[in-house]
Amino acid sequence: MHESWKPFLNSEFNKPYFKELSSFLHQEYETKTIFPRKELVFRAFTTDLNEVKVVILGQDPYHTPGAAEGLAFSVPNSQPIPPSLVNIYKEIDDDIGQHANLRGSLASWQKQGVLLLNTVLTVEAHRPKSHSGRGWEIFTTEVIKYLNENRPHLVFILWGRDARNKKVLINTKQHLVLESAHPSPLSAYNGFFGSKPFSKCNEFLKSNKLSEIIW
Repeated sequence: MHESWKPFLNSEFNKPYFKELSSFLHQEYETKTIFPRKELVFRAFTTDLNEVKVVILGQDPYHTPGAAEGLAFSVPNSQPIPPSLVNIYKEIDDDIGQHANLRGSLASWQKQGVLLLNTVLTVEAHRPKSHSGRGWEIFTTEVIKYLNENRPHLVFILWGRDARNKKVLINTKQHLVLESAHPSPLSAYNGFFGSKPFSKCNEFLKSNKLSEIIW
């Protein structure tokens, strides 16, 4: 975790809800196959808080072996590009012309100040949303509230119902909120395709004299 997040994270880690969540996760990791690996659960928070310009919020990690790496929608470059990310790349191509990544890692986005966060940060193998309702939603609510209050002129990109539920936490007079259906093949044609979040994001950043994201 980056030093800039430590005051916030240490505060959350000491709250009763997170202690319950930690106990649950300890048991899950001991007895089941859980993704991502323990050391990658908080990888999104290696992004310097003071550099965050964009927050992409999804649902929960990939639940197939080798895919989840602690950054929402990102997979190791050794892995096939999953369907949701294929659709994200398609939308980038339609929106701004061409996506920069040749494979599945979105680490280049993270380096540019994109916080790649899921609403729930862990999942049991082959059981999507299996860790919902265990406390992660409280944690990510607090993350969004903290960002809303402590960073200026953010772009929040909310994909899917779980992410869109966080909109009420965001000051839309100060920040830009872009929301749509999830890029999953099950929902991408219900409002994700054609939503043009990448050009809208960069237009907002440019208008606030911030560097645009190379998508």
